[in-house]
Amino acid sequence: MGNSFICRKKKDTKDNGSRSKRVGRSQRKMLAEEEFLHRQALSMALHQHQLSQRFDGSMSRRIGTTSSRRHSDPLANNEKKVLESLENVKFKRIILIHGEGFGAWCWYKTIAQLEEVGLQPTALDLTGSGIDLTDTNTVTTLAEYSKPLIQYLENLPEDEKVILVGHSSGGACLSYALEHFPEKISKAIFLCATMVSNGQRPFDVFAEELGSAERFMQESQFLIHGNGKDKPPTGFMFENQLMKGLYFNQSPTKDVALAMVSMRPTPLGPIMEKLSLSPEKYGTGRRFYIQTLDDRALSPDVQEKLVRENPPAGVFKIKGSDHCPFFSKPQSLHKILVEIVQIP
Repeated sequence: MGNSFICRKKKDTKDNGSRSKRVGRSQRKMLAEEEFLHRQALSMALHQHQLSQRFDGSMSRRIGTTSSRRHSDPLANNEKKVLESLENVKFKRIILIHGEGFGAWCWYKTIAQLEEVGLQPTALDLTGSGIDLTDTNTVTTLAEYSKPLIQYLENLPEDEKVILVGHSSGGACLSYALEHFPEKISKAIFLCATMVSNGQRPFDVFAEELGSAERFMQESQFLIHGNGKDKPPTGFMFENQLMKGLYFNQSPTKDVALAMVSMRPTPLGPIMEKLSLSPEKYGTGRRFYIQTLDDRALSPDVQEKLVRENPPAGVFKIKGSDHCPFFSKPQSLHKILVEIVQIP
């Protein structure tokens, strides 16, 4: 057998060489596609930021013009009804807050769908996320992590309110904002998110899935020690295969590829911080919760527990959705968001 291997014909060698070249070309093509997806994601996030500054109040008029060109679309009548039903809605600004590791880029489908019905979505990058260049290892508090959202709320006109949507650990930023700016928030929508109670840490919500916070800090192989191995961990990031299983078990392949080249480490300090939430401020906010029923990162049981312990004004459920409904069930998510926007 060894001789037959050594004495391969030149033709065999040539065939193997051709196959190797093909594999090499295939790998290069795949890497090129991933790089393209990455650039596309960053471009989307930057474009969205520019749009939010340029169009502001004229967004509805701009989108209305676009919709009128689609008279041949079989869904045009439904879209028209939604547009009409949203005409009398007072507050149309929707601020989209991503979860751990994600960025403004993850909302690209949701942004397009909300704009089409005349709403005004803006997706923000939290500090050290998306295209924000801050080193995640330097982000140690929830106040620092939430700074882009807080600055946005501080700059709102006095008579303006917004609807906040927070995904996963981004729910902690919503709770923080509700405590500090309740008068500027019309509704807060927690999307399979960490809707914590007073004195609770965002990480405590995931504790049943990942083990105790202390055990995670001692044993997890996904921790990042940005200040050196002998210092406390500063962040974490799951490896790709685990991330796919936890977050994207129902998401389209292209969206998973986009996420794999766009996600960044999550600062650990903000999710290990206990929130101080008062009945006078946080308690006056109108909260809604959207549950994802095929979620492996934050199980339906844990989400149900969050709702029981900290009851919101309304609960909605998305069947067949993984932890990222903006990828796996964008139409269902869009429908629920529009429905919540219309609640008086």
